[in-house]
Amino acid sequence: MKFAYSLNGHAATEQGGIRVFQGERLSLPVRLGTAAAGGSAWLALAVPVLAHENEVIRYGSFLGGLTHPVLGPDHLMAMLSVGIISTLIGGRAILVVPAMFVTFMAIGGGAGVLAGEASLTVIELGIAVSVLLLGAIIATGRRLPVLAAMAGVAVFGVFHGYAHGVETPTVAEPVQYALGFLLGTALIHLAGVLIGEVARQYRSGPRVLRVAGVGITVMGGMFLLGLA
Repeated sequence: MKFAYSLNGHAATEQGGIRVFQGERLSLPVRLGTAAAGGSAWLALAVPVLAHENEVIRYGSFLGGLTHPVLGPDHLMAMLSVGIISTLIGGRAILVVPAMFVTFMAIGGGAGVLAGEASLTVIELGIAVSVLLLGAIIATGRRLPVLAAMAGVAVFGVFHGYAHGVETPTVAEPVQYALGFLLGTALIHLAGVLIGEVARQYRSGPRVLRVAGVGITVMGGMFLLGLA
């Protein structure tokens, strides 16, 4: 069902719960880029020292953990995807789905610190599958039930957290490092939410997200096959 109305002087329609503005002043890619940049602004000062994590650790365990999620594109894509998927569902999912991922990532991180590199190959496969499946959900534009999404990201969170725990540098203070990567993950989720929310405002937004989802799915397949 479509509803037409005016909002702040701009004509708009409501289609299936998605608000579409008729007078776009900025292109969608520009707006999406702005959202992503805003959500990831915390990286601005850290990027020059991201060549190797040990270089970041000398600035403190917390900063090392904060920047860790962006060192691996598999982690980054999965975390952005969780934020985007939460906006596709809408409502309370925008809060509880990312929160579930962060919670179970903390549990997985603790397990990784204690267990070391045991079954790390399985964990890496789990991370690759998470990127592939999350990307596929975005590509199809499917609106998952909240509980199903929470259960899925909980499992994925354990895999990602375990990898973070195993990769904790020996020179880092574990608690500070863990708090850093949990906050970093939450900020990446926020960037994904911003991207999803901006996309919802435009007629072409769902199409752009689906194309991005296809790209994420392809990368997930490459991670799974060891090609990336």
